[in-house]
Amino acid sequence: MVSVSSSRQSRLTSDRARPANSFSDSVSRLLDRIDCRRADNDQEREAIARLRYEAYLREGAISPNSTRRFADPDDDSENAYLFGLYIDGELASSIRMHVSTPEHPDFPSLHVFADVLQPYLDAGKTVIDTTRFVADEKLSRRYRGLAYATLRVSWLTGRYFNADYSLAAVRAEHQAFYRRTFHHQLICEPRAYPRLDKPICLMTIPYRAVAEDVQRRYPFFRSTFFERRMLFERSPRATGRSKDKAVASPQQPSELLGTNSPFVESAPVVPARRSPAPV
Repeated sequence: MVSVSSSRQSRLTSDRARPANSFSDSVSRLLDRIDCRRADNDQEREAIARLRYEAYLREGAISPNSTRRFADPDDDSENAYLFGLYIDGELASSIRMHVSTPEHPDFPSLHVFADVLQPYLDAGKTVIDTTRFVADEKLSRRYRGLAYATLRVSWLTGRYFNADYSLAAVRAEHQAFYRRTFHHQLICEPRAYPRLDKPICLMTIPYRAVAEDVQRRYPFFRSTFFERRMLFERSPRATGRSKDKAVASPQQPSELLGTNSPFVESAPVVPARRSPAPV
């Protein structure tokens, strides 16, 4: 299990100089309480499968089943990263990313939108495919910033793997949120999606082109290389999965020093080592 928490002491120095932003501040405070764990063991994955089931059933995206769980083979793909976010020890949300590279080109959205996405692969692009974003109903109502805190993990995935594009496979009614928050653009109208009863559309962003503006408007999306490495660096010995290894070359700390980079953090955000709308 890999676990990373944010701490109040690690807030960006620049935040003290900028005007107060009550929403950004509230998300930052929520991040202080969140423990983000990569789900590498069966117990964590079982809890996530049950959270998915409740979320999808509640929104009418699936029919009831006797197991009361929702998982799929893509959870075990070599290039998959599955996370659970915990608030005060309780599973609050989950999200899954696939990192598509020339060496590992397969990912869930490709199975549905191959005609749209194949040119990205032919051009050798690194693509982050974010799916299975679900949240606990009670906690998502209590914490307005939970969706942003969860999608921050997807944002950090793009940063760590130096993504060219970041995808969002979402229902039509969620397009406005992704367009407003990340500048996602629709590239394919809704289509039938495997294992779901509701159609899904596809949106994308050129990650590096929008990063500076997104992080300016939402400072809590910023991170350090150390935090990203703690989340995404893999060790077969630690996880017991023989194929469990990083699938792309992440940026090294020295790459953060160039002042022309849109990803330069104005001050370090060092995570503390504390204990521990769906598609």
